[in-house]
Amino acid sequence: MAYNKPIPQQDDTKRKDSGGLATLVQAEKLMQIAILLPSAAFIGWLIGAFLDSKLHTTWIAAAGIIFGGISGLVYVIRLVLTAGTEADKKSVPNRPGDNTK
Repeated sequence: MAYNKPIPQQDDTKRKDSGGLATLVQAEKLMQIAILLPSAAFIGWLIGAFLDSKLHTTWIAAAGIIFGGISGLVYVIRLVLTAGTEADKKSVPNRPGDNTK
């Protein structure tokens, strides 16, 4: 019996993005990554300085900077991993017989 290749399934949920809009969305994501880490450390410092003034200590501001930097870094890593998996899904075409969506 002859083997015929199955017809690839068309993904109707895909839409064509305009090149300019997709570029602006990508630039916004990169700007978000660049701004997020320093702003998280700054907000941690502000909260730590406020707590230092109210609790009459000197170490909470430094701990706030460290905590803000770590939390910002974790968020940036999660954002990059999410963007990487979205890019992988776009670059790999659907294989015949692949029913995962």
